[in-house]
Amino acid sequence: MNIIEIKTGARQEFVDLTADVERIVAAAGVASGVCVVTAPHTTAGITVNENADPDVRADLAVTLRRVVPDALPYAHVEGNSPAHVKAALVGSSATLIVEGGKLQLGTWQGIFFCEFDGPRARQAWVQVIG
Repeated sequence: MNIIEIKTGARQEFVDLTADVERIVAAAGVASGVCVVTAPHTTAGITVNENADPDVRADLAVTLRRVVPDALPYAHVEGNSPAHVKAALVGSSATLIVEGGKLQLGTWQGIFFCEFDGPRARQAWVQVIG
């Protein structure tokens, strides 16, 4: 297993992990298989989405804030229930295809660590299986 160390700087942000994951896949020497990227946190997630236009990430952030507002009568006393709900909606992992020793992503796709309770020191775990 490989670990990507992440330092987030905002309450909610999307950190591009694509280049890091591609380096890990290349170093693994797996010709054909899968790559699993996971966030071992209950208030963060992993998503694959457009990586060409940063406005897409901004739109995702705005939409998640509207769908999961901060000001609801949440019962969880720690005060980060919206982050838990967003993480549940986004999901904690992505499974991607490895072929020809390379990560297979669509033309515009990137891999993002989704911070919902930052700023924090976080990790993404990456496993390449051949």
